[in-house]
Amino acid sequence: MTKGLASSVMMIRPIAFRYNEQTATNNHYQKILSELSSDEVQRRALHEFDTLVTHLRAKDIEVVVVEDTLEEDTPDSIFPNNWISFHDDGRVGWYPMYAENRRLERRKEILNILQEQHCFLISEMVNFSHYESDGRFLEGTGSMLLDRVNKIAYAAQSLRTDARVLKDFCETFGFESLTFKAFQTVNKERLPIYHTNVMLSLADDFAIICADTIDDSEERNSLIDCLKDSGKEVIFITEDQKHRFAGNVMPVVNKSGEKFLVMSSTAHQSLDDEQIKKIEKHCQILSTPLHTIEACGGGSARCMMAELFLPKNAPSK
Repeated sequence: MTKGLASSVMMIRPIAFRYNEQTATNNHYQKILSELSSDEVQRRALHEFDTLVTHLRAKDIEVVVVEDTLEEDTPDSIFPNNWISFHDDGRVGWYPMYAENRRLERRKEILNILQEQHCFLISEMVNFSHYESDGRFLEGTGSMLLDRVNKIAYAAQSLRTDARVLKDFCETFGFESLTFKAFQTVNKERLPIYHTNVMLSLADDFAIICADTIDDSEERNSLIDCLKDSGKEVIFITEDQKHRFAGNVMPVVNKSGEKFLVMSSTAHQSLDDEQIKKIEKHCQILSTPLHTIEACGGGSARCMMAELFLPKNAPSK
């Protein structure tokens, strides 16, 4: 790990990926691909998933792939960062989810797989899921962008990002929160963005932000100032680029210290030359096609990876 960047990620290999009606109520990025059968949607999503894993591993980034199961109906299991987060003190965050079928993604046996098969050390599971009974949600690093070096949690408030749960997280894990309201236009109406990580991405020395989603100028300027004060170059994207998932990107570092920004080919192609030049001052861009996952799931590369900041045991000989 380098300055808060992960060199290992966990990804869940889908077995029955599809459009999730329960999340579509406020995820306005989802689309029904009526021309494709359910089997074809799963086949294409699996190919996109495997291609991304192959590209990450080719760059010497550790990817822990966990197979999904058919025991429960979990169409969005490909997006694990919403229900779990991993921290360098060995703690694991376990989060309350808005959609009932997404709560079924939380599988404790995954913690055993990480410990027993991959030598990760887990000291404690901090469980926030009890907030679901109060109708309060905080969907992991979809709801929060964590600056782990400066201990700042950036969060756009929405039905899926509750202020009380965020406060509990920050007090428990030692973060300060910076909250704001972010919107997108849907049928000529400004509606809350469902997850912060579609309009904001944090690397160690730069940030990508769709500032136009923050209608309140005071909140917008406060966020930009905080990013700059924490030593980050701020790279702006448009609302159209945000809609093409240019904000749903994730920085990683490999074992040699080379840094990459992982994104979909749709996001990459939406960027102009100047934006690419600014990003490539800091890291290489790694992109692969995620068309089916983005359309049906309403999420992209960032949502597919849960950063493994856990400490590790030396493997036994």
